[in-house]
Amino acid sequence: MKVNMLILEYYPREFYVSGVKSLHHLQVLKLNSISVSNISNMLQSLSTFSYLKHFYFQNNYGNGSVKSYELRHLRWLEGLFLDNSNVDWNFLQSIGALTSLKILCLSRCRLNGTLPIQGLCELKNLQELDLSWNEHKGIFPSCVANMTFLRVIELSHNTFTGNIASPPLSKLTSLEYLSLSSNNFQVPISFKAFFNHSNLKFLFLENNEVIDDTESGNLFPNIQLEVFSMPNSRGRPSLPNFLYYQSNLRILDLPNNNIGPNFSSWLLENNTRLRGLFLRDNAFTGPLKLPPTSTIPNMETFDVSNNKFNGHVPTNITSIFPNLVALNMSTNMFDGCLPSSFGDLKSIKYIDLSNNNLSGTIPQKLVMGCFSLKYLKLSDNKLQGQIFPESINLLDLEYLYLDNNEFSGTIPKSLSTIPLLVLDVSNNSLSGRIPTSVTNMTTINQISLSKNQLEGPIPEEICNLGDLNLLDLSENKLCGSVPSCFNLSYIRHIYLNNNQLEGELTYAFYNSSYLVSLDLRWNKFTGSIPQWLGDQSSLSIILLRGNHFEGTIPHQFCEMNELSMIDLSFNFLSGQIPHCFGNMARDRTVDKSGKFEEPFISLNQTIKSYMEKVQLERAYHLFSQDARYLQLADVPIRATFITKKNSYSYKGIILNYMSGIDLSSNKLHGEIPDGLGNLSEIRALNLSHNYLIGTIPETFSNLSQIESLDLSYNNLTGRIPAGLIKLNALEVFSVAHNNLTGVIPESNQFGTFDEGSYQGNPYLCGRPLRDDCTSTESTHILPFADDESEEHGFMDMEFFYISFVVTYLIVVLCIATVISINPHWRKVWFHFIEVYVIHF
Repeated sequence: MKVNMLILEYYPREFYVSGVKSLHHLQVLKLNSISVSNISNMLQSLSTFSYLKHFYFQNNYGNGSVKSYELRHLRWLEGLFLDNSNVDWNFLQSIGALTSLKILCLSRCRLNGTLPIQGLCELKNLQELDLSWNEHKGIFPSCVANMTFLRVIELSHNTFTGNIASPPLSKLTSLEYLSLSSNNFQVPISFKAFFNHSNLKFLFLENNEVIDDTESGNLFPNIQLEVFSMPNSRGRPSLPNFLYYQSNLRILDLPNNNIGPNFSSWLLENNTRLRGLFLRDNAFTGPLKLPPTSTIPNMETFDVSNNKFNGHVPTNITSIFPNLVALNMSTNMFDGCLPSSFGDLKSIKYIDLSNNNLSGTIPQKLVMGCFSLKYLKLSDNKLQGQIFPESINLLDLEYLYLDNNEFSGTIPKSLSTIPLLVLDVSNNSLSGRIPTSVTNMTTINQISLSKNQLEGPIPEEICNLGDLNLLDLSENKLCGSVPSCFNLSYIRHIYLNNNQLEGELTYAFYNSSYLVSLDLRWNKFTGSIPQWLGDQSSLSIILLRGNHFEGTIPHQFCEMNELSMIDLSFNFLSGQIPHCFGNMARDRTVDKSGKFEEPFISLNQTIKSYMEKVQLERAYHLFSQDARYLQLADVPIRATFITKKNSYSYKGIILNYMSGIDLSSNKLHGEIPDGLGNLSEIRALNLSHNYLIGTIPETFSNLSQIESLDLSYNNLTGRIPAGLIKLNALEVFSVAHNNLTGVIPESNQFGTFDEGSYQGNPYLCGRPLRDDCTSTESTHILPFADDESEEHGFMDMEFFYISFVVTYLIVVLCIATVISINPHWRKVWFHFIEVYVIHF
């Protein structure tokens, strides 16, 4: 049997060519992601495959590297694919022997330096060249102009330089696909050097420098692009005038270029074959004026987000784009109502009109006519009325974001008929109770109902939502206790803060082994902090501030290796700070950013959707561009923490870098554990308003990242450790109202703290206090009190001064009373005064 193709991708065992030598007529060999102990020996043994035409050796980093001379015997080789493999640094210098080569792919091969003239330019028959994602630099060799069969050039993600209007690129009229993205090329805005490239259909120029040049010569270019992508350009990009003469464009991608101010309607009038228009992150202003009569039936994605368009949303958008799939007009200044004509978009799946000034209600026609809708985001507008009517036809809706509007009324039961994955109606004016119909939302992953006026208890039906990942019911008027059945297996983030919930946390959350963040701040929870919280190995954020918890801090917290942020302040906790707190969050692995993002629709998806219909099957690299997403909105994971005397809300990826402990305003006593000094990554530590004694640990000098340290209102003694001057990140520091003594450090950050950081310590001296450390009076130390109830602190000086004055007044009054009543003692007193005056 004659075998022409052999595929051994992801081959787990060592590959030996000797076992397949009988396949000497083999034409295609794929050895991607296989196990090779010696690459050189394996390549040399390929000589038995003398008829081989296509060799795939991708994703291989074995012992050794691929050298071109080891392949010289493959004289009929037409396609060589070595992407993401270990290739010798001078591979291109000696590749000229492969004279039949038509396709050369060396993407992500860690190649660097300038391209050689010898070797590469000898490949006269080359049709496709891929050198993307390497570290090549310098000017593209001019000798490439002689490679007249080149159809595809992929050079993205290198550091090539030079003007693309210069040879060789301007001479290669055979080009069909050219990608120069993410280099240092200079791109003349006129593109006149490519006007004769009649074969060029795909041009990618992302992240290069656009320069001005004088447009002259042929005003009617022969070039007719189908895909033109030039986002994130440096320099002063503007809308290229040559686009006016394009009539075959399918994809036009020009985001983040500061193009403006007016939207050019001729882009749509001249290009009725467009499938995707990406103009987000530019400087367009004024109304969005669409051509009144044009129809673009193939348009799938229309993205003009993050500009400064104003006025009403065009009502004719549905007649111009009748088959629209994705519409993104977010982050503009559109006002007025949502057009009811949106209901005519039968193919629409994604709508994002968030961050505008839209008002009115959601049209009934939209929720009945857009039955293909999967994603709807209307956040941050001024929409009013009921969220949805009781009758809707959104059978495919999975993502619904209506947060930060002015919706009122109750949560409609119709929401439970939709296969939602994400529901966010936070920060509105919704009232009433959470409907028990939520039990029908069996697919839901995230629920955010925060910042409304919801009341009543948390319905036990929520316990049936087994796929729930995030629950945010914060800042409402909810009351009662947390249902004991609340043991959702996969829930990761719970926000119940700022309600009127009460009772003990018995076994709620007991089996939530994936729990990452728990926020119960400012409620009325009582009892002790459950010890089983320490068994939640993934728990990273515990916020219990402002409740009525009592008892001690569970030592089980010390076993929580992921714990990075803990706020137990404003409770009635007693006992000592666990000494093992110094082990907190030293080896964190849990990602708390929690963006919950999904691809909304990407440029890649639009390009691929189109290219499936074009005949360029020989071009292997048409889809190598980075996908640029119209991001799905998210419910970012957040944590509110008091630090630097202010309340900060940390969101997204920043949570991976925030670490803090707040145990303030409790009844904790004993000494501060030295182990807290091991928390080298901690940013905030607040132990104020407790009954702590002893000295400030010297180990605090190891808190290299700390920004806020508050030890005020305790009974601490001794000196401020001199080693604290090494804390260069420290912005807020307070040891006020303790019994500290000695000199205040002045170096580094300590020179920025004011008198309030040290007040209430009568025997501290030095700047910024008024007490001069050279005065002997400032160095006196009061003796310790013998009474154990004083916890071995200094005598209260305010009490001492009051007692002295009262005693003095009593003595004076007693003497005056005796003198006024007894004449004998009065004579003795006056005689004493007389003798004192005579002698002194």
